[in-house]
Amino acid sequence: MTENGAQLFARLETRPCLKDIEPQLFPEGGGPNHGEVVELYGTEGTGKTEMLYHLLCRCVLPVATGGLEVDVVFVDTDYSLDMLRLVSILESRLNAAGSSSSADSDEAALRLCLSRLLVVHCSSSSQLLLTLYFLETSLSSRSGLALLLIDSISAFYWLDRCEGGASAIRQEEKLRKCAELLGRLLSDYRITVFTTCHAIKKVYNGPSSGSGSDRPYLCRPWQRLVTHRLLCSRQETNNMAASAGGSEEQSQRQVFTVHCTSSGSRTKAYRSSSFCVTDGGVKFI
Repeated sequence: MTENGAQLFARLETRPCLKDIEPQLFPEGGGPNHGEVVELYGTEGTGKTEMLYHLLCRCVLPVATGGLEVDVVFVDTDYSLDMLRLVSILESRLNAAGSSSSADSDEAALRLCLSRLLVVHCSSSSQLLLTLYFLETSLSSRSGLALLLIDSISAFYWLDRCEGGASAIRQEEKLRKCAELLGRLLSDYRITVFTTCHAIKKVYNGPSSGSGSDRPYLCRPWQRLVTHRLLCSRQETNNMAASAGGSEEQSQRQVFTVHCTSSGSRTKAYRSSSFCVTDGGVKFI
């Protein structure tokens, strides 16, 4: 593939590092570096998409309000992106920071945040592959583009298995091509990737296999890309607010737990954290 001078400059230029995107999620000093992939893994309803919204807002918000002020591409494969929810979180963060003093300036600040976001919808692995091909054009022209979000990378798992028939190679062919292309983009443009992955129930043979619901099941080329794995779960708490004299509604608030395993360095590092979801987005507890 040939490239012009502008594309070469964009590829070689240092992009913003997202190592501090959310210190409470990762081991100390172990956040995602350039060219690394973070996978949020869990069953439905464990806060994965809300966490993506939290990270997205952190990136597009201006530095003056605690953001990183970088461009983001959101690839929506589940067609579940809730723009009203996203705007609500952004407005809450902007208001909490007291960044403006009038309705016009509030709207201008919100528009500026949203201008840093590019949303793409995909309905098949083939479309996802084409999206990654065309993503290189955006990477070449926008040096501030530092984060790629995919919700979710496993959306077409069953469809690909059905189309692949009895051949395991054909079942994994499209995702394998996506992983290989993404690996090249990570190497050339040094972006950071966050993606969700839905847990499925699979039975593995062996004395310690258990249900296997937290075992990686996507193709090996994808698994090799992942440097940080966030295992998401949900728990009900009935005494969280009761002990503090809170309301019954507060006492029933769901708490989500994230167990992080980082393997970007030579040795693995671990961290666990908990959060709840409020009107203003994710709140760590």
